[in-house]
Amino acid sequence: MRRFERLWREDDGMATTEYALVTVAAAAFAGLLIAIIRSGEVRELLLGVIRSAFG
Repeated sequence: MRRFERLWREDDGMATTEYALVTVAAAAFAGLLIAIIRSGEVRELLLGVIRSAFG
């Protein structure tokens, strides 16, 4: 029983798990941004902002 308690309380590998979850979340967010930017309305809006900034 003590061995189980010791294994339950150890948190080795938690940092690796956290990094993996953050990496997956960042990839999902990047995919969402790419999908939004590829839409025609957003593309025209961004091009209008860029044109007004340089023109």
